[in-house]
Amino acid sequence: MSRAVSVVLPAYNEEETIEGTVETTIRTLEGFLPAEDFEVIVAEDGCSDRTPEIASRLAEEDPRVRHFHGEERLGRGGAVEQAFRVSEGEVLVFFDTDLATDMRHLEELVESIRTEGYDVATGSRWMPGRKADRPLKRGGASRVFNGLVRLALPSDLRDHQCGFKAFDRETAFELFDAVEDDHWYWDTEVLVRAQNMGYRVKEFPVEWTSKGDSTVDFSRDVLDMGGGVGRMWWEYSVDPRITQRTTVAGGILFTLLLIVFGAQFFDIGEVLARMSEADPLLIALSALVYVVSLPLMGVRYRDILDELGFHEKVGFLTGAIFISQTGNVVFPARAGDPIRAYIVKARRNVPYPSGFASLAIERVFDLLMVTALAGTVFLGLAATGATSVGGLYADVVGSNVPGGGRATMIAAATVGLAAFAAIGVIVLSVRTDRNYVRAFGDRLGSGASAEFITEIAERFVGDVQLVAGNRRASARIAASSFAIWSIDVLAAIIVLLAFGVEVSWVTLVTVSFFAVSVGNLAKVLPLSPGGIGMYEGAFTVLVVALTPIGASVALGAAIVDHAIKNGVTVLGGAGSMLALNVSLTTAVEESREAREVAADSD
Repeated sequence: MSRAVSVVLPAYNEEETIEGTVETTIRTLEGFLPAEDFEVIVAEDGCSDRTPEIASRLAEEDPRVRHFHGEERLGRGGAVEQAFRVSEGEVLVFFDTDLATDMRHLEELVESIRTEGYDVATGSRWMPGRKADRPLKRGGASRVFNGLVRLALPSDLRDHQCGFKAFDRETAFELFDAVEDDHWYWDTEVLVRAQNMGYRVKEFPVEWTSKGDSTVDFSRDVLDMGGGVGRMWWEYSVDPRITQRTTVAGGILFTLLLIVFGAQFFDIGEVLARMSEADPLLIALSALVYVVSLPLMGVRYRDILDELGFHEKVGFLTGAIFISQTGNVVFPARAGDPIRAYIVKARRNVPYPSGFASLAIERVFDLLMVTALAGTVFLGLAATGATSVGGLYADVVGSNVPGGGRATMIAAATVGLAAFAAIGVIVLSVRTDRNYVRAFGDRLGSGASAEFITEIAERFVGDVQLVAGNRRASARIAASSFAIWSIDVLAAIIVLLAFGVEVSWVTLVTVSFFAVSVGNLAKVLPLSPGGIGMYEGAFTVLVVALTPIGASVALGAAIVDHAIKNGVTVLGGAGSMLALNVSLTTAVEESREAREVAADSD
């Protein structure tokens, strides 16, 4: 049976008020609609009180009342959406069960859709002509929130959170398919998307009285609503502008700024002179040594995929790594990482979720190994009396190197320590059945933003636990990771020797391990293509701080070392692209789709 109007009342533990709310709603609808033209649906959202029993009784007593039962909480928006999907009305209405909005406005709300032709209608507590009795705390927060929405998102409305809205049926379901949030931010998202999708939206002033019993948690739900604004701001204002051209231009600009900044502290002419004096044979030897690490990366990647149930040849996987690493050199924000998932899917039919899982596991072992190497060397330096935490800080601050170098070292230390602590907790949690990530995520909030973060964290933790649960696989992957990074350090040592540095072998090896490790941790920050500038800054500041090597030599060696590694990567990537018939630009575009497919699959 089709009806003109369906009213949904979202109810969560409303045993004291729901019966009166239903009676008032029916009485108001009877004032301007025939009795058979409307229905009232109580969308009971996982209640723990007597609301379900009361709603069921009301539905038995009056055929115009229906009870939509939820076994668990769907969230305010989720409960409303699900109830609308089982409704029969051509005009879909919902309002808060506390009846904070004066019910004399219900007819205007319904007729805005039914006879005036609007697609969406909403009451407003902030338009001229409204009468809103709001406590200072909630009123101030509401003004700030709505101002933020108008500033950050494409919306001209004054009040996005008023729980008094109506929709054309066809419009509603098109909107709901686009809306991601399912709790308090749902109201705002549905209005912003309606405007952005070109629907006619009517906002009219209402008389509103605070009932003083809001279930909004200001420490959690308000934070989640702020996350929703940030998510949509990124979607509407930032993501459309992130193209290959803009990312490359941004990365190049950032790199140029680092060079200009560094030029204030170094004699560039002297740096170039030291680079021109470097032994070309040793430079070539460094490149050959670094080449060896790439097949080892292929071996490690094979072992990781083996654990995920996919068995591929090292040669193919090495080529995929070359291409993805080339993408990281060319594009900022580590845009090359997802390319590997695209290649193994396109050429070997490895599903996107598995491709991204293998990449996450590899990054975990890289972070662990680099952090462990840096920490081990630092402990060795401290044990021999060469330095200490305070001494290292004093050396770094007192060294004649750019402040950017200090900043990257601090960033590297932060990333490393955080990674080591997080992975340690994850590994220790392998043998427990409790989902600590989900428990923590529930504390963050219940909206789409919190759920998105929680799902990513769950996938990440699950990927790490999968490998950490197999000791042999973990040991094998850790061993190959150690070999890879040791070769990386050896290449840097040879470059320093090419510059004719005169320090003891012990100092050279330990400082090189420390500088390369910290430099690579700094590169985790995806600010420039290939981490150019970040690596050189961290490498230089540590070499100068811990050895008598001059700043010009240290910077020159850092530039050459990083250039060799990026150069080998690009050459290998070019060859691999020819061998595998892969276009880098096409791979970048396809990898964006890969991320979306992987997210949908999860």
